[in-house]
Amino acid sequence: MAQRALGTKLLIGNPGVSVGLLTSISSPSMTQETIDVTTLESNGEYREFIGGFKDGGEVTASGFFKPDDPGQAAVYAALESSTVEDFEIQFPAAMGASWEFKGIVTAFQTTAELEEAIGFEITIKVSGKPTLVLPTP
Repeated sequence: MAQRALGTKLLIGNPGVSVGLLTSISSPSMTQETIDVTTLESNGEYREFIGGFKDGGEVTASGFFKPDDPGQAAVYAALESSTVEDFEIQFPAAMGASWEFKGIVTAFQTTAELEEAIGFEITIKVSGKPTLVLPTP
């Protein structure tokens, strides 16, 4: 059954501090490179490939800017320090699932538009392998 996103959280650090007032969180956008291994003996005139390096991709999040929110402040501090941090995306408790990964904050932006609340957007580059934690059956 489908689950509402309400209650999903992004945490930074260990122990994790929740980044407040989020309206959107993406998961790691993992990709895998391919290596061309086609030879003059390849069957049927089709190229052949094997898997190469994987990339954990990026995670983006956006919401409403609140300068005194501890989580937003921690994300900004991580950008300034250029340090690899622990992150976790916790889905609602009923799902029992989460993403855990290390990452580097690569972007922190605030937005101010007419007739809109002041917002912010962040981008985190995943470092290493992200882990999808699933509930035990």
